[in-house]
Amino acid sequence: MSDDSVKVARRPRADSIRNRERLLEAAAAVFSAGGPEASLEAVAKRAGVGIGTLYRHFPTREALFEAVYRHEVAHLGQLAGQLALEAEPVDALRRWLHANVQLVATKRGMLTALALAAYGSSELWAYSFESLTKAVDRLLQRAISAGEVRADITAEELLRALIALCYMNDRPGWQTTVLHLVDIFVDGLRVR
Repeated sequence: MSDDSVKVARRPRADSIRNRERLLEAAAAVFSAGGPEASLEAVAKRAGVGIGTLYRHFPTREALFEAVYRHEVAHLGQLAGQLALEAEPVDALRRWLHANVQLVATKRGMLTALALAAYGSSELWAYSFESLTKAVDRLLQRAISAGEVRADITAEELLRALIALCYMNDRPGWQTTVLHLVDIFVDGLRVR
C-alpha cells in the first residue's frame, strides 16, 4: 500500500475551529432575532467571515440549524454542571431554566428547518430531550437533596412544564412573560 492511498484524518486547524464556533454563536443570535428567513449572509457577516467559510462548515441551511441547536443543547448541559458548583440549589435550577428560554427563542427561529431535520430522524429530538433531562435532573436532585424543593416532581415533568410555558406564549416580548412564569413555577416548587 502506497503512502498516497492512506488517508490520515487531520485535526481541523485552530482558525477553522474558531470560525466554526463564531458561526454557531452568530447563527444563534441571528436566528433568534430574525426567524427562519434570516439570511445566511447575515450570519457570516456577524461572525466576521465570508459566506464561503460558512458553506464550508455548513453546506445547507438545515445543517447550520441542526448544528446551532446541538451546540445550544450542549451549552445547557455544561451550564448545569457549572451552576451546580457555583450557585445555591434553587438559584442554580432557576438560572438554568432561564437559560432554556433563550434556547427556545433560538429554536423558534429555526423551527421549520428543525422540523424537517427531526422528521428525517428522531435522533435529534431524542438527543436534545435526553441531554436536557439529564442536565435539569442534576440540578433538581441537588435542590431536592438540600431540602429546598419538593420531591414529587421529576426532571422530565419539569422540562415538559418549561416547554409548555414557552410555547403557549407567541407574542412579541414573550420571553419576559415566560421568565416571570418560570420564577413563579420555581417558587411553587420550594419547600416552605
